[in-house]
This record gives sequence, structure tokens and C-alpha cells, in this order.
Amino acid sequence: MGRRIWIVLALLLSAMSSVNAGPHLFRDDEAPPLPGWVEFCNRNPDECSVDLRQPETLPMTEDLAALLSSVNLSVNRALIPVTDHSHWGVVDLWSYPTDGLGDCEDYQLLKRRMLIDAGLPRRALRMTVVIDENGEGHAVLTVRTAQGDFILDNLDNEVKLWTKTPYRFLKRQASFNTGRWVTIENGAEVLVGSVGN
Repeated sequence: MGRRIWIVLALLLSAMSSVNAGPHLFRDDEAPPLPGWVEFCNRNPDECSVDLRQPETLPMTEDLAALLSSVNLSVNRALIPVTDHSHWGVVDLWSYPTDGLGDCEDYQLLKRRMLIDAGLPRRALRMTVVIDENGEGHAVLTVRTAQGDFILDNLDNEVKLWTKTPYRFLKRQASFNTGRWVTIENGAEVLVGSVGN
């Protein structure tokens, strides 16, 4: 299976030559973090610290591709999707899905924690806000590699290069401080108040 993942990754990278967008999402200006993220950081301050000695870009290896695929698929299969309003009675609450229920950011927070526990640097793992095909706010996890920015998503069991997703990217955590956020080049300067898919 690992060899298959590597072959698919190689095909995705070779297809990028026909895409105008580069393999990496580019930072633009500093952006306000989402209120749900701020509350999450207040409850989990270690999650919002960054060690600037850590690399912000990882080499894409067969082992990394297999790890990303395994974590994305296992979390997607393990959790039951539910909105924060139905689950907690609030519009937006970023938290670990300890009861097996969660919405998009909860899936990505768990994936992020699992990847950090597996030894990946927090600085290379960025919570990211996008607009989905329905015009709704949605959270994904971006993993920065030397071969491009790859997206882990609860709406897709396949890890994909960001250019292969249907999303419009708005903003993500900053590499210099995971508690801070930056807009993504060409992203709308819109503060998405909540995300929920």
C-alpha cells in the first residue's frame, strides 16, 4: 500500500506542471484568528506555541505520505460528523472530539495532534480555513512539504495537493506563531465567523 501511495503522490506532483498555481500556499497579510481558535488556545496554550527551531517544511517521503494517508483515513472513519450547534448548543467550538463526535475543525485538530504525537513538527502543520463548493466556511489541515502543501480533510479520504481541492483558501496559522493567522494570497479578506462541515 505504501508504494501505491508514493506512486499516486508522484503522479499528482507531475500533474502540477499544468497547473498555474504553485505547490505552496503563499502568505499575504496577518489576519485575525477565528474566535473558536482563540478559545481553543486559551484552553490549550501548548497547542498554540511554536518552536522556531522546528522546520516549517518537511521532505515528502514514502513514510510521510503513508502516515498522512493513514491518519486522515482513520480519523475520518472514526468520528461521527455533527455541528457544534447540535453537539454543544453553540455556533463554534474548537475542541478535541473525545466523545467520537465533531465537526470539521475537530477532525483536523485530532489529525494534527496525532501527527505531532508521531513526531512531526507542529510548525509544519497548519490549521487552514477555506470556502467550500457550497460557499460555506470549512477547516482543513495543511501539511507543508518541500513538494507542496498537502491537505487533510474530513470531506475527502485522499490526501491531496492544495491545488487539487475544490476550495478557495482564505487563511491559516502563521509559521512564526501558531496562535497567529495570516491571509492566503488572493484569499478574500473575510473573517469567517464559524466553520462547520
